[in-house]
Amino acid sequence: MSSLGSEADELAAQRQKKLRAIAALGFETYPRKFNFTHTIPAVLAEYSGRCDEDLKAARISLRVAGRLMALRPHGKAGFGHLSGDGARLQIYVRLDAVGERDFELFRLLDLGDLIGVEGYLFRTRTGELTVHAERLHFLAKALLPLPEKWHGLTDMEVRYRQRYVDLMVNPRVREIFERRARLVGAIREFLNSRRYLEVETPMMQPLPGGALARPFVTHHNALNLDLYLRVAPELYLKRLLVGGVDRVYEINRNFRNEGISTQHNPEFTMLEFYEAYADYRDMMALTERLLRHVAEATIGRLEFEWWGHKISLARFERLTMKEAVVRFWPEGAQAKPKLEDWADPKAVFRWIDTYNRWAEQPQSSLERIQEVASGTDRDTSAPRQPIALPADTPPGAALQALFEAVAEHHLIQPTFILDFPLEVSPLAKQKADDPNYVERFELYVGGMEIANAFSELNDPAEQRDRFEYQQLLRDRGDLAAHTIDEDYIRALSYGMPPAAGEGVGIDRLTMLLTDSHSIRDVILFPLLRPEKRSG
Repeated sequence: MSSLGSEADELAAQRQKKLRAIAALGFETYPRKFNFTHTIPAVLAEYSGRCDEDLKAARISLRVAGRLMALRPHGKAGFGHLSGDGARLQIYVRLDAVGERDFELFRLLDLGDLIGVEGYLFRTRTGELTVHAERLHFLAKALLPLPEKWHGLTDMEVRYRQRYVDLMVNPRVREIFERRARLVGAIREFLNSRRYLEVETPMMQPLPGGALARPFVTHHNALNLDLYLRVAPELYLKRLLVGGVDRVYEINRNFRNEGISTQHNPEFTMLEFYEAYADYRDMMALTERLLRHVAEATIGRLEFEWWGHKISLARFERLTMKEAVVRFWPEGAQAKPKLEDWADPKAVFRWIDTYNRWAEQPQSSLERIQEVASGTDRDTSAPRQPIALPADTPPGAALQALFEAVAEHHLIQPTFILDFPLEVSPLAKQKADDPNYVERFELYVGGMEIANAFSELNDPAEQRDRFEYQQLLRDRGDLAAHTIDEDYIRALSYGMPPAAGEGVGIDRLTMLLTDSHSIRDVILFPLLRPEKRSG
């Protein structure tokens, strides 16, 4: 066993010994309840503005509880700090005020212990608001010590794995999740005010649908039925459009059996909303208003910093996918495409070859300096990775891959990318002037996709053709391709109104509005590899 393990075992043994001593004093070691009069934030909110003279005159008695996060004994007296509900309050304990039994309890306390304090408020000579203790209540012993240091790569994994400790010792973590809660509340407020109905759809589904993603498989024993964890609620929400629910939304958990990165977690939260008699351009306008409302409600402004970039939601740019590739084509590549070069859909393969020749070249020092200065070095997938395409990749899928390699990481300010290829959009309506593309957009902020929306395909015959094409891809081994959903086609056959729908990534939006650089920072309990046990 390592010396570190031996030290931890010794500290735990010492705390067990103290717990037995506390019990010997007559304290219940795990009491069932503590009646408090104030939370710590309430004490600070109500009395922080009162001077010591006012506090002495009023002699404000209270009962508070919290976790002991600082401890400074001084002979027959001592100070400590209680933490609770994201705030801290000082306590002062004197032998002659609390008596011998309670003061002996005070001497047996460790950092992390939970206690209740009865007393009155005063200010110390330094002016700090403090509870002068008259009685102590033992509530729980922290048998494991709190970490003394909380930084470094190894500690980051411990923080994700032991989020309960992370929340105790890192105030910013609580702030992130409080902000996330405000964000979700603001979304509900915005949509509810526009007469959208919030609903819940199945998380276990007989067919995976609504997104091009590899699903998780589970099994229902009583029905002897394989089921799939939801990859998206889309097809169920559109069934509700058929049923006459013209504005509908769900804040949902989705599950995709795919890779993990700073932007991807297998379990994640999405907002999806649908509106009858609207199209994707209506969704763009609504999205701008939604995100501005959320930013104002969450952080109080439209401007924020993320990864050193100053981002503003005051203005949204719009580019087609082809325009984005042309604009952000790498400077060092041998040739640069023009918009007219895309007339032949198969031309994309020639430009991928050109891009790959550039990407395979060694990076110059100047390019590296420019990359670091622009912030595009933050993700190892961008920007110098050759594009590897499976055999028989259709031109539309190739164009999307080229866009993701060339342009995606440059889209720092809010940008709608329009006109997606038909091949990668099996549920979207084709453009009237170019049936090779669909009425779809993705919104990018901070180099990340934040939202995806389109005018909904509501022709059941066309939808069947799209599903059958996706089934061919599945038969060739593409496990992310869409399945044929006969019931959904039947629903469309009853008539779905023209409509538009959108999905917004709650986790990524939270990353932006908290300047968090990993999706794990904004998910309380992210999925991790099994913990390695020391021998």
